[in-house]
Amino acid sequence: MGVLDYLSNFCTVTSTRRRTKRKPLQTVEIKVKMDCDGCERRVRNAVRRMKGVKTVEVIRKQHRVIVSGYVDPQRVLNRIKSTGKRAELWPYVPYNLVSYPYVAQAYDKKAPAGFVKNVPQALITPNATEERITYLFSDDNPNACSIM
Repeated sequence: MGVLDYLSNFCTVTSTRRRTKRKPLQTVEIKVKMDCDGCERRVRNAVRRMKGVKTVEVIRKQHRVIVSGYVDPQRVLNRIKSTGKRAELWPYVPYNLVSYPYVAQAYDKKAPAGFVKNVPQALITPNATEERITYLFSDDNPNACSIM
């Protein structure tokens, strides 16, 4: 019986592959320096061939590549770097989402129009003294007259 048990191990149909969890659908924005149509085409083709990519949008004027699909942002970044282009994750946020867009760390001359750098110093702190003082003398505060 030992030989038959040994041979039956080779004949059984069992799946040893593990099922990988599917990545969530996400949008990855990357800043890539592109000068010509050839650069744009090379970056687009490299990213389009990746597994899980649904759409690739290249905005050459802003040096921006937007990839959406079931992809890992780091793998997309590495694929673009493999084309020989200098690339980084998109470091900017829209101008209207930042409380203090002209803080020294947030303002960037190289940023596209309507964007500033995403830095924590540009966000407003919840216990800022400026906010408390302006609220102290506002029309919405019913006790404002008692202080004066």
